[in-house]
Amino acid sequence: MVGWHRLRAVRPDLAEAGRALLYQFGVGLAFLATVRADGGPRVHPMCPLFIEDRLLAFIVPSPKRGDLRSEARYALHSFPCPQNEDAFYLVGRAEAVGDPRTRDAAASLFLAERQMAERPPGFEDQQLFEFLIERCLLTRTTGHGDPAPEHTVWRAAE
Repeated sequence: MVGWHRLRAVRPDLAEAGRALLYQFGVGLAFLATVRADGGPRVHPMCPLFIEDRLLAFIVPSPKRGDLRSEARYALHSFPCPQNEDAFYLVGRAEAVGDPRTRDAAASLFLAERQMAERPPGFEDQQLFEFLIERCLLTRTTGHGDPAPEHTVWRAAE
């Protein structure tokens, strides 16, 4: 498992393309898949953030947060692109981040991206997680229905 900084150091092309796909709508948007207590999958939208070369997200009190606390495995997938079928996908483990300085930096970025002056009600109840990477997949296409999409896979062990 590695942090975003490691992906960026060894495969800057994948990190740049992945970040662009996660931020294609102006703020970070992705689908987060977690593992329920019974082993089943759960999928939710979420808002990734890049702080200090780390992939982070605030997770509201919810079943997905409970999933991450009990079974840290996750999969993250970019939102669909309107003009093609390009996609970015990550799998790994999520770790809770307790450092107040990192939390404040992430909160400041979250508010700035949304042009908000203050934290919304309930914001302090959210838990900050870092998403460590085991592998990622970048898919590039020429448009919808591309018969030969290009897939690039990277594994942290490489």
